[in-house]
Amino acid sequence: MLYKVIRSSLLTAFALAVIVPTSIVILGTFKTDLEIYTKPLALPKSFNLDNFRTLFADGQMIVPFRNSVIVSVFSVFFTLLFASMVSFAIARSITITGKVMLGLFTLGLAIPGQINIVPIFTLFVKLNLNNSLFGLILVNIALTLPISVFIITAFFKDLPKEMFESAGLDGANHWRIYRSIALPLARPAVGATGIFLFVITWNDLLYPLMLINEASKKTLPLVLIDFRGEFATSYSMLFTAIIVASIPMIVMYVVAQKSFIAGLTAGAVKG
Repeated sequence: MLYKVIRSSLLTAFALAVIVPTSIVILGTFKTDLEIYTKPLALPKSFNLDNFRTLFADGQMIVPFRNSVIVSVFSVFFTLLFASMVSFAIARSITITGKVMLGLFTLGLAIPGQINIVPIFTLFVKLNLNNSLFGLILVNIALTLPISVFIITAFFKDLPKEMFESAGLDGANHWRIYRSIALPLARPAVGATGIFLFVITWNDLLYPLMLINEASKKTLPLVLIDFRGEFATSYSMLFTAIIVASIPMIVMYVVAQKSFIAGLTAGAVKG
């Protein structure tokens, strides 16, 4: 009985910690700054879309939104492509080489990306890749490849080896086995990893802040900072921009929800 009470209390506290700030942000998109400062928890006087019209009126969100889409889509695509190929090679390797490769990628998870800030910035300046969306894509691929390999390799190792051996006896080479058998079977794991990577890349602030100075190359997280002034902050516009920036992640999760759940539960039941 005591356990149920404690569990219910903790779950209720956690739900309130999520619902209350989210409600303030959503309601704040329909309020003026004065309403937010005076009555942050109250309903808006009128549910209008003036903040959204103002946000898109001067086009200040269109270019950063496009940049974030470009960086996120290409980063996730190439990371999944490289990670799936590496993971297939590691899972199929029966020698010590596969274990060493997996160990090296796992070691990459233990190294915080913030440690590499100075070397990355110096290297990108020398290669003239700063203020470049291509540079951001390269950074995202390098930083998210270890976790992607770690996740997808675990799934590939659970696939029946007899299936690959049969395909090999029929004359299929490694590329054909990867493309026609392994990759379709790994779709749930790849889809779940893709959603995970998209959220990380879409919300990344550190490397765009470090590498991007030109306004035409800014991503959405950088633009959200611009709504914070030195002496005052327009919370109505900031909340509206946050909601707009969150829409792609929500849409992607809704569309790929089945793959995400399947990827999380893959390998949980065997037999």
